[in-house]
Amino acid sequence: MTVLAHRTDTLTRDALAVLQPGFEGTTAPDWLLRQVGEGLTAVGLFGRNITSPEQLAALTAQLRTERDDVLVAIDEEGGDVTRLEVRGGSSFPGNLALGAVDDTDLTRGVARELGRRLAECGVNLNWAPSADVNSNPDNPVIGVRSFGADTHLAARHTAAYVQGLQAAGVAACTKHFPGHGDTNVDSHHALPRIDVDLDTLQARELVPFKAAIEAGTKAVMSAHILVPALDPTRPATLSPPILTGLLRGELGYEGLIVTDGMEMHAIAGTYGIERGSVLAIAAGADAICVGGGLADEATVLRLRDALVAAVREGALPEERLADAAARVRALAAWTRGARPDAQPEGSRASGIGLTAARRAVLVTGSTKPLTAPYVATLAPVANIAVGDETPWGVAAELAELLPGTEAGVFPEGSGAEDVLAAAGDRTVVAVVRDAHRHPWMTEALDALVAARPDTVVVEMGLPRARPRGALYIATHGASRVCGRAAAEVIAGV
Repeated sequence: MTVLAHRTDTLTRDALAVLQPGFEGTTAPDWLLRQVGEGLTAVGLFGRNITSPEQLAALTAQLRTERDDVLVAIDEEGGDVTRLEVRGGSSFPGNLALGAVDDTDLTRGVARELGRRLAECGVNLNWAPSADVNSNPDNPVIGVRSFGADTHLAARHTAAYVQGLQAAGVAACTKHFPGHGDTNVDSHHALPRIDVDLDTLQARELVPFKAAIEAGTKAVMSAHILVPALDPTRPATLSPPILTGLLRGELGYEGLIVTDGMEMHAIAGTYGIERGSVLAIAAGADAICVGGGLADEATVLRLRDALVAAVREGALPEERLADAAARVRALAAWTRGARPDAQPEGSRASGIGLTAARRAVLVTGSTKPLTAPYVATLAPVANIAVGDETPWGVAAELAELLPGTEAGVFPEGSGAEDVLAAAGDRTVVAVVRDAHRHPWMTEALDALVAARPDTVVVEMGLPRARPRGALYIATHGASRVCGRAAAEVIAGV
């Protein structure tokens, strides 16, 4: 092989190594297996790829027929954002519920059990936890995905989550650096901007990431957000001052830096995914996450070729691409050699997720025992990170405890009159999600409670609106176990 041919082959393999693409289907397509054989080192999984733990284990085994150290990544936060249980709802509460309990041993245990389930299915990189401090309660994309608005609470639970997940042999990817909590725009749709000074960033946003680094997080995910105090021109994912200067230099982080999804509009709509990917690697990122919306071989080849061309044209230093690829391979080697810590006796059967959800419930008021109520779910449009395919609410769980329960879903634009017409003379259980962010929802609740003072209100998002109803329940999340915990309170069991 000539020197030029060898260099070309090395560049191509390095360019493939830094990609984390997705795909369609529940088995690995031929093109994906071929690219893994040619140097692709990581694959991202989404809800569309998973039907059961058994199917997922077979899929990851199929990928490892091509290379035994392939990184199989997933966005499994537990709580509202679940891929492992996308069709039924998560067996674990999310971050806000864990923060509400504020027991770091519990958070560590939940993450450890979640990691065990992922590892059993062959998943070894989890794009979690969210270390964002939810300082803006109107944030449309973080909310219950954050441990809370208190910086130090978020920091100690981020560290506990990282420790628990990695104790199971699954690499944690702490996100969204340098902090997505003070935004009022979803980066799936546009480029958010955080206008705070450096002192605020140091005292608030960066503290949980420092805790994660001290806890040994194997990966950090960048945010597609503009932070002028750090870089006035480029979002964090594409910013050398943020990724190389701050994260690598000032914070001393040596692990893998992963981008958030490059097809998100904050990047794709302003830079394009090819140029954005080149700029991200040049800025200090090591792995390009793409595949939530773009999931085919053509996308992989486009990005591979864009990175190779950038090196040849001098837009991307060859050493930077090689360093990024080496960091990906180093994490792959860690996961292959990782040995889970011994699991506490009986923890598999302990139902730690439901236990945590029960502890997170906040109850105001009281009500008489109900028989066959009407559950009215006032449903906002779900953000893309959560998705609209995962069921949420209390209707199914309450029907198990109170036979004869009926239910209906009421989208934006619905009012109290619609609920009352459907409920008849049954007691109404009104279920909401972030009522404080949706005026139509708060208006409907006010009218419901005025017409029916015995109305039960269940808030499954951020509990910012004032308590309403004879019984008010805040679950701090909308996972299946949060719904179960609320249903138990309503049914008096």
